[in-house]
Amino acid sequence: NPDARLRLYGQEINDQSYAICKSDMIAKGQDASNIQLGDTLADDRFAGTTFDYCLSNPPYGVDWKASSEAVKKEVAALGQRSRFPGGLPAIGDGQMLFLQHLATKMRPIGQGGGRGAIVLNGSPLFTGGAGSGPSEIRRYLLERDLVDAIVALPTNMCYNTGISTYIWVRDNNKPADRVGTVQLIDGTGFFTKMRRNLGSKNREVSADDRALIMQA
Repeated sequence: NPDARLRLYGQEINDQSYAICKSDMIAKGQDASNIQLGDTLADDRFAGTTFDYCLSNPPYGVDWKASSEAVKKEVAALGQRSRFPGGLPAIGDGQMLFLQHLATKMRPIGQGGGRGAIVLNGSPLFTGGAGSGPSEIRRYLLERDLVDAIVALPTNMCYNTGISTYIWVRDNNKPADRVGTVQLIDGTGFFTKMRRNLGSKNREVSADDRALIMQA
């Protein structure tokens, strides 16, 4: 953004994605120093920092074994003040760790609050029975009214898989008319066919499609 007051921060574990983002920032004349390389779960490069807007696109169904020692150490040391106050999911899927990480990165209500969005597969919606790690994480987020809306996206939106994906919209300072509610939006029919496939991706959400979803 040309507005110098707005600054972009980001952390990425993949070397290539990190390099692409960093070079794009430099090419556009923006400050690239706040784009960091590293494991977000194990080594938060922006510890103690919160933001007005947060976006996350974590890997789907990938285990968090490599980060487990650091994550468990953080929870043991900080408990409810850690980035994972709702508990830990099964080791086989780290998406719900990112879900909690994002919640703790939103600007506190006393400073105006923050909003966030994270793209996930269907697993965080239903995995785990009552009392399990995933169930308790969902309980934590819902009882604290941190989920504003969940948008179901069309299939075939990703390059390497055709599975269904969902955007969880987060807000820790909802308007009065949305307090205590979670809006569920079916956006699966709002897509435009691409002229050429990119791997498994043959659909995109056009500006018109996006406007309809936003209207809902």
